[in-house]
Amino acid sequence: MSGTLAMDACQDLPPAKADVRILLADDHALLRRGLREFLRDFLVEDGLTPDIVETTSARHAIDHIRTGAWDLVILDLNLPDMPGLEVLRILKSLRPALPVLVVSIYAEEHYSARAIRAGALGYLTKERGPQELRLAVSRILQGGHYLPSPETEHSLDEGPHRNGSSPDTLPATLSDREIEVLQWIAQGRRLTEIAEQLNLSIKTVSTYRSRLLIKLGMRTTAELIRYALDQQLV
Repeated sequence: MSGTLAMDACQDLPPAKADVRILLADDHALLRRGLREFLRDFLVEDGLTPDIVETTSARHAIDHIRTGAWDLVILDLNLPDMPGLEVLRILKSLRPALPVLVVSIYAEEHYSARAIRAGALGYLTKERGPQELRLAVSRILQGGHYLPSPETEHSLDEGPHRNGSSPDTLPATLSDREIEVLQWIAQGRRLTEIAEQLNLSIKTVSTYRSRLLIKLGMRTTAELIRYALDQQLV
């Protein structure tokens, strides 16, 4: 067979069917590229054919979940159009069995237990090394889970509160929704913007802000912003 005929024959072959489909939701282009290339390399090393699709927003991620079948979602909690825990809850409501690995800038002690209770099978901070990411992805694709530390696993085994305390370093009295509102406030968003993003009334968002002030013993929005920055919530 001539070189031209051989090339034509190769071009006629159907594309290889993916063994594993991964949705990568993160709004940082460089990080997405690095994650995609690393994931592709190690999955190929493991003998798999990966199909990795990228998305930069929560709403697009939700659309992908509604219309496609996925083996794993890698989710950033800091997407620009919706708080991460809310995204996670929506994804799990649409596909309860969908495996989700959260890869976030937020410290493990703040969010890992909350994310896992919301349905994630694993949590990693972005400062973790590639081999730890490989281990987390491999475990989840094999039907397991990946917890960042023995302390997180222990806190989950004992339920959402241990002797009245929270499994993370944020006050146990703060709900996930209140933390989300706090994040939006710390980003300088107006209450009307927060209400629109969360599909809530302005009155409801204002109530959440009032609760935050009371629970944290603060008086002003500036104090809330300073607290959120100190806690590395944004």
